[in-house]
Amino acid sequence: MSPDQENLKKSAKEYSEKLANLGMELGKIQFSYKMEEKPSKEYWQKKIDDFKKYNEKGMEYYNQTYSLMNLVNKEQSQIFLLSTSKFRQLGLKLIEVMEKIKENPSIIDSKDKQQSQWSKEIRDQITEHSNTCLHHEKNMNASFREFCEKHLKKILE
Repeated sequence: MSPDQENLKKSAKEYSEKLANLGMELGKIQFSYKMEEKPSKEYWQKKIDDFKKYNEKGMEYYNQTYSLMNLVNKEQSQIFLLSTSKFRQLGLKLIEVMEKIKENPSIIDSKDKQQSQWSKEIRDQITEHSNTCLHHEKNMNASFREFCEKHLKKILE
């Protein structure tokens, strides 16, 4: 094995170990994108805090993923970096919508017959944004798994 290949293998193993540790930390956080119809400021504040914690660790994880990918394939890593940026933007939008609900938690109650169109739109937005975040994150993970199968398995063996 050439010195370059040996260095690549060593670096890939180091990045992989860091990534595995971040993945375990992320798994412990266990954020659920499912939003409940709870008209309580406390519930929404906790949901916001939990998501911020999850999103921050997720960003660390995906930045580490990008770094690992960048060792092997610059072009694919750049595409993944764009996905990471989009993940951040989607997360900020989700927090923004949750903040609106926290300020006026009664808007989340779908059984309330006196709700305005604005309340219904916010309720639709929370569902839409949480689903978009979840699906985007699933796509990022699928993309990375595919990358690992195609490129990293050979290097780490």
